[in-house]
Amino acid sequence: MLELREISKIYGEGAARVVALDKVSFSVEQGNFVAIMGPSGSGKSTFLNIIGGLDSPTSGEVLLDEKRIDNLDENALVDIRRGKIAYVFQQYHLLTSLTALENVLLPLVFCGAGKEEDRALEILEKVGLGKRTGHKPSQLSGGEQQRVAIARALVSMPSLILADEPTGNMDRKTGGEILKLFTQLHKEGHGIIMVTHDPEIANFANTTVFLQDGKIVKKINQKVRRPRKR
Repeated sequence: MLELREISKIYGEGAARVVALDKVSFSVEQGNFVAIMGPSGSGKSTFLNIIGGLDSPTSGEVLLDEKRIDNLDENALVDIRRGKIAYVFQQYHLLTSLTALENVLLPLVFCGAGKEEDRALEILEKVGLGKRTGHKPSQLSGGEQQRVAIARALVSMPSLILADEPTGNMDRKTGGEILKLFTQLHKEGHGIIMVTHDPEIANFANTTVFLQDGKIVKKINQKVRRPRKR
């Protein structure tokens, strides 16, 4: 599904030169759940941003479904992100003036698909917010806002979900609920690549990749842990 070939990312020049990624090669099969770990500054977010086309590599190639995407222009990348890749961030990035339903509908409006409310309502129901569709972000808890953000990512029916510390602002109970939702999405066939600093969270993935100084230093395939009922 996804392949990175000798990806490097270098910022600055001379004394200010920083190697964020150093000839990283990596592949993800369809429907796999991958956790990306490493210390601060190891290149985790850069890694995720290059996969999603939010940043471009200095050298190397990124292939999605066997087609190279790192050399596409912005319009073509937008098309890729609309239909195949979706982001879930630590910060929810919801528009405060819009309801949960309106926030979820935004990607469809931007891509000219119209307001397909039935699909958005179905997904909000799926993430447990069927009765909160008319609420604005200020009327929702942090966990509920993240569920809206996940629903917004799912509305374009992506095959790959990129998540950057999606439980980073949550208490353990709320974070566990979000992980349960990601586990369900994985079971339904969505590929997931999740950046995390927490080994407990990484245990929910099939594969954990460790980055250090811009390089993959270890890769572990593991038995998936399921969220405990509370």
